[in-house]
Amino acid sequence: MKTPATSRSFHTPDAQPPRFAILVAGGSGTRMGADRPKQFLLLRGEPVLLYTLRRFAEPALKVAEIVLVLPADQIETWQQLCAQHRVDIAHRLVSGGASRWASVKAGLAALKERGEGLVAVHDGVRPLVTRQVVERTYAAAATHAAAAAAVMPKDSVRLVSQHGSAAQNRSRLRLMQTPQTFEIDLLRRAYAMPELASFTDDATVVDDLCRVQLVEGDYRNLKITTPEDLVVAEALLAMGE
Repeated sequence: MKTPATSRSFHTPDAQPPRFAILVAGGSGTRMGADRPKQFLLLRGEPVLLYTLRRFAEPALKVAEIVLVLPADQIETWQQLCAQHRVDIAHRLVSGGASRWASVKAGLAALKERGEGLVAVHDGVRPLVTRQVVERTYAAAATHAAAAAAVMPKDSVRLVSQHGSAAQNRSRLRLMQTPQTFEIDLLRRAYAMPELASFTDDATVVDDLCRVQLVEGDYRNLKITTPEDLVVAEALLAMGE
C-alpha cells in the first residue's frame, strides 16, 4: 500500500549498497494528553511524522525505498493527512504489530524482495534527526554491518540497586538514539529469533549476532513523547531558520 501520491522515486548508484529505511510510528499519544497519536500532532502546522519522512527522502541520502509502519487503524488517517498536506514522497505503508519488535519485523517483511543492502530503522517521532546523523549510520553500517546513533549523557548518572545507588562514569555510557542501521540480511537473521522482553531497540536484537558500532548522534534528535518535547522541537526548528 502506498500513499495517494507517489510520483517521486529514488535511485541508488552502483557505487554503494542500496539503502532502505523503516520508519516505525506506533504511538497512541497517551503521555502527550492529546486527542491523536503523537506522530500526527502538528509541529509548526505539519504532522511530526511528515518531518521524519521528508528527512529520509532527501536526495542526498539516496534511500531507495522507505517503509512506514503504522498501526492498522491509523493508516487511513495518515493517508488523509498526506492528501491534506499534498505529500508526494514515495513510501510503502505497512500495518504494524503489537510491539515495536513486531512492527519492525513487519517492515522488514515488506522489503523481502530486496536481496542486499543497508536498512535504517528510525523512530517516526524523531523528526529533527539531521542528514549528517543518518548518513553516519549508513556509512558505519557499510563497514561494520551494524551501527547506531548515540550521545553521551549530559547529567551525572547513578546505578540503583537494592543496596542503594552508585555513581557511574558517564564517559563510558551512551544514550541510544535512532537511526540504527544494519546490513539487511543481518537484521533479518536477528528478527528470525523469538522476541525477548530484553529487546529495547534494534541494537539489542542484533547484539547476539554482531557488535553494534556506535556513531555520534545529536542532542537535537529528540523523541517526541511528552508535551514538553513538542515545545522544544518547535524552538529548535525556529533556531534553524
